[in-house]
Amino acid sequence: MKNKDLVSVIIPCYNQGEFLEECLTSVFASSYTNLEVIVVNDGSTDNSNEIIQQHQYQFKFTYINQSNAGPSNARNQAIKVARGSYILPLDADDKIGKDYISQAVQVLSSNPEIGIVYCHAEFFGELNGKWNLPDFDLQLMLARNLIFNCGLFRKVDYDKTSGYNDNMREGWEDWDFWLSLIELGLKTYRMETVGFYYRKRLNSRDRGIDKVKIKYLRNQILQNHKDLYLTNFFNPIEQYHQIQELKEFKKSFHHLKNSRDYRLGRLLLLPLRLVLNLFKK
Repeated sequence: MKNKDLVSVIIPCYNQGEFLEECLTSVFASSYTNLEVIVVNDGSTDNSNEIIQQHQYQFKFTYINQSNAGPSNARNQAIKVARGSYILPLDADDKIGKDYISQAVQVLSSNPEIGIVYCHAEFFGELNGKWNLPDFDLQLMLARNLIFNCGLFRKVDYDKTSGYNDNMREGWEDWDFWLSLIELGLKTYRMETVGFYYRKRLNSRDRGIDKVKIKYLRNQILQNHKDLYLTNFFNPIEQYHQIQELKEFKKSFHHLKNSRDYRLGRLLLLPLRLVLNLFKK
């Protein structure tokens, strides 16, 4: 049975034991106390299991141990057992601010049309400073991810999607999932406060994505959300006609530029252009 105001913080962990304690400490320090923590040990071979077991007897702490299946599967397994009405995914090497959950819950509980709440973010670790993500724009969101993985959403909205897609195991599963929520017609909201801290590491998963993998992932995103792209970004048939019209325009313009009347007109306007250039200086 879901708790109306409960927030389920889901933390997939794969060989991130050295950072997990700091991540959990940031969650337990939250000013929002009606929460549960669900950690999924996704086949770690380091000391992650030992760190997790140190906290398993804490109030509202759930521990799932499984063979390595990737972050999408780990998040889905956690959400399956989540009792909260709100879900906050958090990677085991990142951390949140004290008031992030409280402020995000207030936004979601007051605005049914909003489906994703996030905030401003900062880097820490091997690189420090503000994470300058662009303002949300749907067409830009279709071209690149504008929302980090730690955004608050409703469990009921998650249930209307296919969850985190297993075909995004190589990366970008968070971008793919946000698009799934957007497909439901839900809006996004970025709070003006800094509430998320993203650890920068030289050996992070994103740094290992090469050009071939990027091409594969982009194609997978497109296939997973074909209708969303066709509706909001481009229509191949319409685009074809626009290209043909542009070709005809260029052809006509080329003929116009080479016509005697066009050359004569430019010659007559030359004095006027010189005067305008003087005023620009």
